[in-house]
Amino acid sequence: MSFSTRIGRRLKLQDLHVLIAVVQAGSMGKAARQLNTSQPNVSKSIADLERALGVSLLDRHHEGVEPTEYGRALLDGGVAVFDELRQTVKKIEFLADPAAGEVRIGSITPLAASFVSAVVDRLSRRYPRITFDLITGHTGALHRELEARNVDLLVVRKFGLPTDQKRDFEFIFDDSFVVVAGMQNPWARKRSVRLTELVNEPWVMLPSETAAGSVAREVFRISKLDLPRATVVTGSSEVRFSLLATGRFMTILSDSALKFPDRRRELKILPITLPAPSIPNGVVTLKGRTLSPAVQLFIEYAREVAKSLAKHPR
Repeated sequence: MSFSTRIGRRLKLQDLHVLIAVVQAGSMGKAARQLNTSQPNVSKSIADLERALGVSLLDRHHEGVEPTEYGRALLDGGVAVFDELRQTVKKIEFLADPAAGEVRIGSITPLAASFVSAVVDRLSRRYPRITFDLITGHTGALHRELEARNVDLLVVRKFGLPTDQKRDFEFIFDDSFVVVAGMQNPWARKRSVRLTELVNEPWVMLPSETAAGSVAREVFRISKLDLPRATVVTGSSEVRFSLLATGRFMTILSDSALKFPDRRRELKILPITLPAPSIPNGVVTLKGRTLSPAVQLFIEYAREVAKSLAKHPR
C-alpha cells in the first residue's frame, strides 16, 4: 500500500500532537487534562495512529505508558515536523512584518554576557520588535536543548564541541585568554609582569569543567608552575568582575569578555603573554533545520559584531 493511500490520508497532525503530549505526560489521563479533552478522545487518536502505521506505538503498564521502539521513531520525526511548521509560521509572520520575529539562543555565560549581548543590542536597535529568549548553561546541556529544538542556535566555543553529523558549526571569531586585575590592583601599574610572580596572589578561578577553567590549568602546567590556590571559585561573571574591581584579585578571562560592555574599563589586562592557544567561537545549528528570517538576521549581525572585534584588538 502506498504512502498516499495508507499514511498520507490517515495520519493526522492532531493525532501526532496527542501522541507527543501522552509521552511527555506519561499517561493518557494526564495528557487529556493538559489538552483539555477527554481520555477516550486521546485513546482514539493513539489507536488511529497505530492502525495507520500497523504497529504498536505505546506500551501500557500500571504506572502509565511509554513509547515502543516504533513510537520513539515516530516521536523523533514528529518533533521535527512540528518544529518545521513552527519555523514556517514564523517565516510567514516575518514576511508580513519584517521588523518582528523571535530568536531563541543558547550560550555559555561568558559569551552571553559579552558577545551575545552586543549582538542582541545591535540587532534590537534596528529591529525593535524582534524578541530574544536567551538561556545559559554548560555546553553539554545547551546541545541537548538544541537537539530538542528548544533553542534555534547556540553561540559557544568549539573547545570540547561534540563532533557528529547532526550539527553545523560556523566559525565567528577567535578568542584568546588573558590575566586580568582591577585598575586599583598594584600589578595593573606594572609595565612588565611574569606569571611566576602572581602565583601567591588572590585568584578568582572558574570551575574546572569550564573552558576557561581548563585553560587556566593548562597555562600553569605549560609554564611548569603549580596551579595557584583559588581564593574564590565561581562561574558567575558578575561575581568575578565585582571581586576584580576591589583591586585585590586577579583571574584568567577570555579577551572578548572585556570588549563588551564598556564598563569593563575598570579592569586591566596584565602584560603577560599566556602559553595558551586561541579558541574558536561560533554559531551551532542543527543540520537541515529551517531557520526563521529573524534567526538568520541574528547570525548576520553576529558576523558583523565579530568583525568589530577584529578591528579593535586589545
